[in-house]
Amino acid sequence: MAKKLVIEHLNAWFGAVQAIRDITIDIEENGVTAVIGPSGCGKTTFVRCLNRIHEVVDNAMVSGRVMLDGVDIYSKTSDPVLVRRRIGMVFQKPNPFPTMSIFENVAAGVKLNGVRRKDRIADTVERSLKSAALWEEVKDKLHKPATTLSGGQQQRLCIARTIAIEPEVVLMDEPASALDPISTARIEELIQQIKERYTIVIVTHNMQQAARVSDYTGFFLLGELIEFDRTSDIFTNPRDKRTEDYITGRFG
Repeated sequence: MAKKLVIEHLNAWFGAVQAIRDITIDIEENGVTAVIGPSGCGKTTFVRCLNRIHEVVDNAMVSGRVMLDGVDIYSKTSDPVLVRRRIGMVFQKPNPFPTMSIFENVAAGVKLNGVRRKDRIADTVERSLKSAALWEEVKDKLHKPATTLSGGQQQRLCIARTIAIEPEVVLMDEPASALDPISTARIEELIQQIKERYTIVIVTHNMQQAARVSDYTGFFLLGELIEFDRTSDIFTNPRDKRTEDYITGRFG
């Protein structure tokens, strides 16, 4: 498989506090890479560095390189807005635009990208909602407020909104942590369906979820990448004792 993202010696700080240290990792194209580890180990900071969201926090700093198709997203000529268009993000808590309808939530990014034809916008909304396995549930209430949806539906709406602008990479920061088991299962099924078109990086605190949905897994501890390998190897034959201790529940 081709490498979609190549991360080299990535470091990140919040002021004087270093959150991640010297991370070097390759993200395979059209695969699912899971990031696991205990709370506070740098998982979320890591993925926020992959589309330059980390730097919008006051006093946040980044060093190292993140190569997207061979081009460093942190180079002086790189446009953060274009980076975030190519590398979308779904956050832990569903965050639909509260004053917008279901339709408008998905259409918002499409319009910002300059699409004006109503038929093209409508087609994109329908296609994105179908890709997010939500169309059948909302097709008769597209103009109702997005906040009328359940939590699981809102998260799938946020996924539809993200993929509507056709990113190449989708980052997911614990996308199912606030959801019930049925909604969680739907999100996991959705990840498997869309990875044929997108490269996915998912942060999860749920090791069973990582084992179910991912092709590769990285274990973070205290801001460092302890081990990275195929998911099957991480969970059945970890090389580092700290990885084994974590996945067997000895700490975390």
